[in-house]
Amino acid sequence: MADQSYCQRLQHDMYFLTSNSRLNEQVVDKIILQLNRVYPQILTDTEAEKFRNPKASLHTRLSYLIKHLQKKGDRHCQEFYRALQINAEQLYNDLPSRKILKTTDSTEIDTDMEKCMLNDRDTKVIGRARRILGFSPIIIGRHLWPLSLAL
Repeated sequence: MADQSYCQRLQHDMYFLTSNSRLNEQVVDKIILQLNRVYPQILTDTEAEKFRNPKASLHTRLSYLIKHLQKKGDRHCQEFYRALQINAEQLYNDLPSRKILKTTDSTEIDTDMEKCMLNDRDTKVIGRARRILGFSPIIIGRHLWPLSLAL
């Protein structure tokens, strides 16, 4: 899932977004207006009016909007996700594609090798830090002493 395009992810998330009234009328309007005003190349004025038409049901308008963005390409779907994140962050975090991305990203790292690499670096840094920090009270004290007398 991590290597899928935004259009494929949107196809995967479409049922989740359109089911059980997860998105209300106001949030959908905000997303459409953002795609229209901030990114007019994503949705033109006439397209935005069509998707904001109160005569059609919210489910129908949202389904058509998602299909329309998928036809236009990956960048348009990416901007939809950005608008969704801005206007409904909790819902964005609960998307099925986001949950899959979170679980696949954490399993791709070889933790044993990473621990060895970090341990080697840590011991070298700590050794140098002790030498530097060991002298810091002397250096700080020498510079702050005249200031403390002035107060």
